[in-house]
Amino acid sequence: MAGSYNKVLLMGNLTRDVEVRNLQNDMAVANFGLAVNRKFRTRDGENREEVTFVDCEAWGRTAETMGRYLSKGRPVFVEGRLKLDTWQDKDSGANRSKLKVVIDNFQFIDSRGDGVPSGVGASSSNAGGGSAPPADAGYVPIDEDDIPF
Repeated sequence: MAGSYNKVLLMGNLTRDVEVRNLQNDMAVANFGLAVNRKFRTRDGENREEVTFVDCEAWGRTAETMGRYLSKGRPVFVEGRLKLDTWQDKDSGANRSKLKVVIDNFQFIDSRGDGVPSGVGASSSNAGGGSAPPADAGYVPIDEDDIPF
């Protein structure tokens, strides 16, 4: 095989508030859960819905921005990569593992009316990448009443 590709795109709602903590080197890390719904119809014609719960992690400015503007229940679109954490259980000594998504970019899906416009996102790898400015760039939408002509 010539190479590998590890890319995840998800849209869902936060299952809990974003928990941000700073490491000893002042690097911010955020942890949160995302619920992704899938609606489908069974062969019998019954409408069903399944929910997948995904653990997510963000770093640096992305972590800080997500912690500042996102809370439980908010919809968000995330882009990232899969990461498998492995460790040994302290009590039983058994090998444990957990698959999570490390967030590279995100976009708000709606606006709460708190000054964060819909569609504004943030990127940890490219501060100006994409069609919308990053959320932490001081971007404020202009109201039609503010235009002098």
